[in-house]
Amino acid sequence: MIDPARPLALVAGAGHLPELVAASLDRARRPFRILAVRGFTERAMRRRADAVVDLLDIPGTLRILKEWAPAAVVPAGGVTRPSPAALLNAAHAVRNRDLLKSLAGGDDRLLRAVLSLLEENGHRVLGVHEVAPDLLGRLGRLGRCEPDSDAALSIATGRAMLAALSPFDVGQAAVVAAERVIAVEGPEGTDRMLARARSLNRKPFGRGAPAKGTVLVKLPKVGQDLRIDLPAIGPRTVRRAAEAGCAGIAIGAGHTLVIDAERTVAAADALGLFLIGVEVAP
Repeated sequence: MIDPARPLALVAGAGHLPELVAASLDRARRPFRILAVRGFTERAMRRRADAVVDLLDIPGTLRILKEWAPAAVVPAGGVTRPSPAALLNAAHAVRNRDLLKSLAGGDDRLLRAVLSLLEENGHRVLGVHEVAPDLLGRLGRLGRCEPDSDAALSIATGRAMLAALSPFDVGQAAVVAAERVIAVEGPEGTDRMLARARSLNRKPFGRGAPAKGTVLVKLPKVGQDLRIDLPAIGPRTVRRAAEAGCAGIAIGAGHTLVIDAERTVAAADALGLFLIGVEVAP
């Protein structure tokens, strides 16, 4: 249990999410301070920031957090993997052996090492899902449309396939039609994966109508530390899914952020896509 009187430290990365988390904390009247990440935090959040750090300035970040003594640290928003030159500079400044090894690994490995370092320095790290649960998609239908039997088979296939890929450093989404996997998310992210699926989801040879019952399935990996990479969708995801020929989107209930929920659901309804929250494997 964390002390509600002590402020949280909201580490604001890129995108709209940090602003949504801040609004959720404001509604809950939960005190917090904002630590902006130079080159990533959006302008609106930078204006509210209490301090700014470079992405790989671990010593500077730890100094600020020691001064603030927050109840917990909450990472929110995206960051892109630094350039090799930036990683080399960070290696000279960081003496933690596990973190140094992680600089050469995948994104998950790097983020896990950073969180471990924070915890080793006495900071509790909470995910967005723990401090702003109102931003998560619920179980069941979220809009007006329902998945049909073809879509239900696609969802089952996508869930099984993503669970099988969980041990690997790949994305959390796939485009599936019945028992055929059309595209799997890689480092490029969901939007670009959907752009690939748009050209692939045509028969024969990239022509004709999209495969019937095509679904975007987006779920956390089995055993995923949701503090590191919580799946998220928003209005843009809905539009890109429609362009890729999807009949709908299935997300992990209670494990997926629905950014701008009202606009996201409205976009799905307007485009005739179903939006459904499904149970997530433990």
